Amino acid sequence: MSVSRAHGAWWGSFIGDALAMPAHWYYSRTLIPRDYDILDTFKPPLPHHPDSILWRSHYTSTGPKDNILHDQARFWGKKDIHYHQFLQAGENTLNVKLAAVLAESLVACQGYDRNDFARRYIAFMLTPSSHRDTYIEEAHRGFFENYAKGVPVEKCGIDDRHIGGLSMVVPLVVWYLRDNTKMEEAVVTHVSLTHKNREVLDAALAFARLLQSLILGEKLAPAMASLGTAAHPAFGLPYARWAAEEDEAHVVGSRFCSACYIKDAFPASLFLATKYENEIRKALVTNTRLGGDNCHRGVLIGALTGARSGGEGLPPDWVTGLYDYPHLAALLADFPR
Repeated sequence: MSVSRAHGAWWGSFIGDALAMPAHWYYSRTLIPRDYDILDTFKPPLPHHPDSILWRSHYTSTGPKDNILHDQARFWGKKDIHYHQFLQAGENTLNVKLAAVLAESLVACQGYDRNDFARRYIAFMLTPSSHRDTYIEEAHRGFFENYAKGVPVEKCGIDDRHIGGLSMVVPLVVWYLRDNTKMEEAVVTHVSLTHKNREVLDAALAFARLLQSLILGEKLAPAMASLGTAAHPAFGLPYARWAAEEDEAHVVGSRFCSACYIKDAFPASLFLATKYENEIRKALVTNTRLGGDNCHRGVLIGALTGARSGGEGLPPDWVTGLYDYPHLAALLADFPR
């Protein structure tokens, strides 16, 4: 049964991101149904984004060792550009594509090898045809700015405090499911390659431990209680009471900002996973319509509720509808069972 739950976590993480992708970083929530109706199926993004702030985002390459925007550079600094304008229905955003790169490294090395992943990561980011995403997060920009200056790879990460730092944790948990020590070492080593922020590292480790517990058969509330606030302060919040008494839009919007900062995005993800623990479809559709950084929240919510549902509990059309389904299925087939 743990194999099914591991598969549920794997697929749920990719689905949560891809489902939310068209409405990623919408903060005017009423515009999501206007532009996409109910996002309960995979859809491509519209070419324009009403809440885009790409117009004030800037990145300048100094040479071949930090040229990560490639032909997307012409869209930076312009208004109304969708962050993921060229992605297809069911396609994952850049951070989650990198989770697949990590999985490739795990399979090739039969375990986590930071140097091997770093080599693949650098090659992926510096190869123009590797992905079609327009937006590249601050952590990657900071990494390559340092890399171009000759900073050692293990020191290129920056003090980034966004939930995107947790987007590659799931493959490590699934790979090292029954080896706590190696799992925790791999999570900390891997996340700190790009994110050297203490809050992000703490949340990554807490999320990994929680997901491991769910895959091994625990329910969400008992698992958080067992891990306790020593593992993470967010594990002690009254999610069940909020779920019963408050609207999701109030919890994710007023209690917690819907943006990407880890201090709010992590507990917001735990809240939605708690409220819809046994209803992955409702969990991910609700997360999508709440906007903000729904893609990276979706990774966590999809993994947690996917672990609870198991692979057989996932909507089949969501699994096979993923743009990279054949590649992701082949990778998962090579993971330990």
